[in-house]
Amino acid sequence: MTDCFALLDEPRQPVPDLDSLKVKFLARSAELHPDKLHNVGETERIAATERYSALNVAYNTLREPKERIGHLLELELGRKPSGIDTVPAEWMEGFMEVGQLCRSVDAFLAESAKVTSPLLKVQRFQQGMEWTDRLNETIQRLTARLNEINSGLQALNPAWTDAPATGDARRPGTLPLDELAAAFRGVSFLTRWIGQLRERTVKLAM
Repeated sequence: MTDCFALLDEPRQPVPDLDSLKVKFLARSAELHPDKLHNVGETERIAATERYSALNVAYNTLREPKERIGHLLELELGRKPSGIDTVPAEWMEGFMEVGQLCRSVDAFLAESAKVTSPLLKVQRFQQGMEWTDRLNETIQRLTARLNEINSGLQALNPAWTDAPATGDARRPGTLPLDELAAAFRGVSFLTRWIGQLRERTVKLAM
């Protein structure tokens, strides 16, 4: 398994310095860009393209919270985290709320598509604005919760800074992996729900 942190010479931690990460990525990508290679064989060019592609994947993984936390968990556990798709009890209320809101908006959109009367279209437009307001209010609340989780992740950084080196048998016991896994579940669900709600706001605007 590729260690995206090592590939970008970035210390393992839940929340990296994104500005520093970008600087490192731009510098490495400039060095490894296949277009810089001249008079090399096909094998070397393919290898260079693969290295450049891996670098891009690593950067995109580390700059996105969900992908980064999942990758860090997999590196430290030696396997993909389990139970990620199961909605924890503390998230069930949000799951139900988002599901019901999406179903209601979908039903509204389906009915609106059948309307042909100009007067009724005006009424449906006004109702659509109300649904959009509800969606945006929910998105704001979920985004605030997502920001809280990200702030909590920042507080976990010192545990990785102070942990024994990778490969040391003592390392797993010093890392708050349960907290990281809980944060990963929260970020995963919130990111998914926010995306579903934003998709409905786009449909309502069409």
